[in-house]
Amino acid sequence: MINVGISDWKLGQGEDIIVTYALGSCIGICMYDKNKPVGGLSHIMLPDSTSNADKTSLNRMKFADTAVPDMHAALLKKGASASTMVAKIAGGALMFATNSERFNIGERNVAAVKAALAKIHVPIIANDTGANYGRTVFFYPGTGKVEVKSTVMGCKLI
Repeated sequence: MINVGISDWKLGQGEDIIVTYALGSCIGICMYDKNKPVGGLSHIMLPDSTSNADKTSLNRMKFADTAVPDMHAALLKKGASASTMVAKIAGGALMFATNSERFNIGERNVAAVKAALAKIHVPIIANDTGANYGRTVFFYPGTGKVEVKSTVMGCKLI
């Protein structure tokens, strides 16, 4: 079992299981090659690194616009093919009631992840995003299987 923390990503292959816990407004991005048993799971916290004032201490794994292309590049170095890479995403919940789009971080994270994946031409083939509950993601890079578990909705495959 390979654990991915908040603002982190990890790669795996074959029989590995990569897991990230407690996705609220954060997004879990499972990216893998459909034809090779290699993939990665990223747990991003925020949509955009450009708002980070201190660029010298920037954790690139924290932001959709930096974590997604970085993990993509690492997967290519591991032998994944850009032409057969796909993604599945989960999370992006509205955890606190608000009438302000500015404070709906989950929705902004979903949009930023979609934009970052589109920029590197990786299609999203499944998702479980939005709503108002947390999720835990188990990713099997050897098969591309993704289990999304929550106390509210139980377990489902995406």
